[in-house]
Amino acid sequence: MASEQNPLGLLGIEFTEFCTPDLDFMHKVFIDFGFSKLKKHKQKDIVYYKQNDINFLLNNEKSGFSAEFAKKHGAAISSMGWRVEDAKFAFEGAVARGAKPAGDEVKDLPYPAIYGIGDSLIYFIDTFGADNNIYATDFVDLDKPEIVQEKGFIEVDHLTNNVYKGTMEHWSNFYKDIFGFTEVRYFDIKGSQTALISYALRSPDGSFCIPINEGKGDDRNQIDEYLREYDGPGVQHLAFRSRDIVASLDAMEGSSIQTLDIIPEYYDTIFEKLPQVTEDRERIKHHQILVDGDENGYLLQIFTKNLFGPIFIEIIQRKNNLGFGEGNFKALFESIERDQVRRGVL
Repeated sequence: MASEQNPLGLLGIEFTEFCTPDLDFMHKVFIDFGFSKLKKHKQKDIVYYKQNDINFLLNNEKSGFSAEFAKKHGAAISSMGWRVEDAKFAFEGAVARGAKPAGDEVKDLPYPAIYGIGDSLIYFIDTFGADNNIYATDFVDLDKPEIVQEKGFIEVDHLTNNVYKGTMEHWSNFYKDIFGFTEVRYFDIKGSQTALISYALRSPDGSFCIPINEGKGDDRNQIDEYLREYDGPGVQHLAFRSRDIVASLDAMEGSSIQTLDIIPEYYDTIFEKLPQVTEDRERIKHHQILVDGDENGYLLQIFTKNLFGPIFIEIIQRKNNLGFGEGNFKALFESIERDQVRRGVL
């Protein structure tokens, strides 16, 4: 139920909507990640992909909100659907708490919505679950669905926003004041040449997090590079939670999805720090998976190279650990810097 801590009755992420000038490539990446292409919207050219509890919409409309969003940003996450107990109540509550409503003339989908990060949309969805959901009522089966073996990705663990310098507080207050998110982490991260600060918030129902990143120093850092390429703030990456990250990466080997390189020396000491890791250490090294944790538990994580414009995917497996891989930040940051050097940014 909605409460003082969860004023809108937020219950998690229902879908992520993508738009792109290159539909074929985005489709291939979704398939390579193990998402099946199943349905199409009854009235719009919007295609539905699914893997376990991760739902993607690929908006192919030639006009309307997502089409205009793609013209501005290129490949982008144009909207998200967030689960709530009562969509009308959540929408009215969000507007009363300061959110900007999205009118019916703006939206591609018929659900109540407000403007979110970078003028993307957040739809409120109160029909969800195994049987009674928007894909059953508002979509139809494709004549030729593309059903592929899932790759072990079970839910969206977190989504990270990149914002302009000086606006982190504005966006953290947006999530806190309207939805009831709470701060869980603050990071000040330095690489060899660049730096950023990151502020992580957890949803009031505890189902997902939103870290917010802001660059430091000159504008060659990865956050400002994103803002230039994307032409504004937005979702930098989604993190998929895997039930078995080694098996997921084994299943994706040889596909279009490339991951960041980690220096071999990383593995000289990591298993001394975290001897409790039970996964195959040679496979961890082979896939260049990062490991972090403490005496209570650990996590395994890996990051793809940029997939859609400046957007990438993180894959994470948690074993009694709710962190973000803080112990890996320096190794990861320097890996991103090496990729920036290869691409001529640094």
